[in-house]
Amino acid sequence: MPALLLFAFLSFTAIATAAWPTGKSSAWHGYQRLDFPLPGDGARCILVKPETPAKGSPWVWRARFWGHQPALDLQLLEKGFHLAYCEVGGLFGAPPAVARWNKFHALAVQQGLSSRPVLEGMSRGGLIIINWASANPDKVAAIYGDNPVCNFNSWPGGKNGKFSKRDWQRCLKAYGLAVTAAPDHQQPLSPATLKPLADKKVPIALVLGLADKVVPVGENGEALARNYESLGGPLKVWRKPGKGHHPHGLHPPDELASWLLQAVGKDF
Repeated sequence: MPALLLFAFLSFTAIATAAWPTGKSSAWHGYQRLDFPLPGDGARCILVKPETPAKGSPWVWRARFWGHQPALDLQLLEKGFHLAYCEVGGLFGAPPAVARWNKFHALAVQQGLSSRPVLEGMSRGGLIIINWASANPDKVAAIYGDNPVCNFNSWPGGKNGKFSKRDWQRCLKAYGLAVTAAPDHQQPLSPATLKPLADKKVPIALVLGLADKVVPVGENGEALARNYESLGGPLKVWRKPGKGHHPHGLHPPDELASWLLQAVGKDF
C-alpha cells in the first residue's frame, strides 16, 4: 500500500475510533470506509467519508443492497455527502427495523452528521425508507425510491408481483402478523403513512421500470406517487418504458443527483 494511502487510512482510523464505534477501515471507490457494529445492537453499519465534507455535513442513507449500482452514491460523495448504511435485512420495514434506524440516526447526529439525511431505497429498501420517514418526518431531507416495494402484499406476498415463500414468512414474522391479517395492514403507499411526509413537504423521487414484473409499479411506485400527489407532497418520477426490475438507477444519474441536491437546498 502506498505510504500516502496508508497514512490516510491510519488517519481515518484515528478519527473514526474517536468519533464512531471501533471498526475496520478500508477503501471504497477511493474513499475512506469504516465498517462497524451498531452499539447495543450489533447490526452491520458502514460509513464512507467524502474527501471534503459539504457544509452542514449532509449524508445519503442507503437501505439494503450496499454497493449495488453506486453511481448516484459516488456523485453525492463527490459533492461532499457522507454515505451510510445500517443493515435491516429480514425486517421488511417493520417496527424493529424502524427502531434500529432510530438508533443509527441518533449515533450519526451525535457524531456531527446532519439531522436530515437523504434516504435511498432500492426494491425492498422502499419499505424501510418510507416507514422510517413517516415515523420521523422532521428528520428527512428527501427520499429516493428505485423500483421500491411499497406494499409487502405485492412482494414478497405475490399479489400480482413475484411470490417469495421464504421472504413472505419472514415478513409476516417481522410484523407479527397472521397471513389473514396481511391484506389489511397499513402499507408505505397508504395515505395514512404518507401524510406526515406530505405535511412536511418532504421531496420524494421515484425511478420506475414500467415493465417490472417482480415489484409491479401499478401496486407499488405508481400507487405511492398517486397518493402522495393527492396529499400535496412534492414528487418527481422518472419512468423507464420497457424496463423491468433491473437495472436499478438512472444511467447516467446526473439528472437525479441534481434534483436531489436542489431538493435538499444544497447550492454546489
